[in-house]
Amino acid sequence: MIIYFTGTGNSRYCAKILAEQLQDELVNSFHFIRESIAAELVSEKPWVFVAPTYGWQLPHVFADFIRESRFSGSQDAWFVMTCGSEIGNADRSNKALCKEAGLRYRGTLEAVMPENYIALFNAPEEDEARKIIAAARPGLERGAGCIREGRDFPGIQTGVVNRLKSSIVNKLFYRVCIKAKPFTVSNACISCGKCEAACPLGNIQIQNGKPFWGDHCTHCMACICGCPVSAIEYGRASKGKPRYQCPE
Repeated sequence: MIIYFTGTGNSRYCAKILAEQLQDELVNSFHFIRESIAAELVSEKPWVFVAPTYGWQLPHVFADFIRESRFSGSQDAWFVMTCGSEIGNADRSNKALCKEAGLRYRGTLEAVMPENYIALFNAPEEDEARKIIAAARPGLERGAGCIREGRDFPGIQTGVVNRLKSSIVNKLFYRVCIKAKPFTVSNACISCGKCEAACPLGNIQIQNGKPFWGDHCTHCMACICGCPVSAIEYGRASKGKPRYQCPE
């Protein structure tokens, strides 16, 4: 079973490729996370968890979903993590997470996809994004081959810097960067409610025709990148930057 979490569609795209290659069921974790539901899932096929990289680890909300859910049938678990450049030492934390969840860890695959974290970085223009997406497919197909044949994903070489990124820097990233307060909306807003519907934590409410952000945010960028009129900004950091959503 392929289970994914996504903000702007990168992980959904990768999960769909894996599902096609493996002829397997595709499950979006959005509903479970948004409604705080502990999933009870059964599969005789391996578990494949697909998610973005937040601060060189799985998003905390997705790790919590795995930790709190029950997975019956197969015990084997592979991870695929999308990223703009690299995943640090996420391999280690994923292995520990599997132990907590009672699953057998079979490795983590890094999938470089277009950058979407416009709260800090620049997203690519459309043509460049399509090239990056196309370049990711062969690696995903090789990863599907590993899963199909019951082979572990190849190990990822990590050094001291990557270990620091996925531990101390990850903690600082969540403490310092993950905030909803800088989100603002301009008069270009058309009150469509897409941002409210897209938030995996239910952190956005439409009040007087405009979105209002609460205190729970995971910085998935679904709201700002999914706004059809680019009315949402993240302070000054996002001004003038392309918005990115992975094509279906």
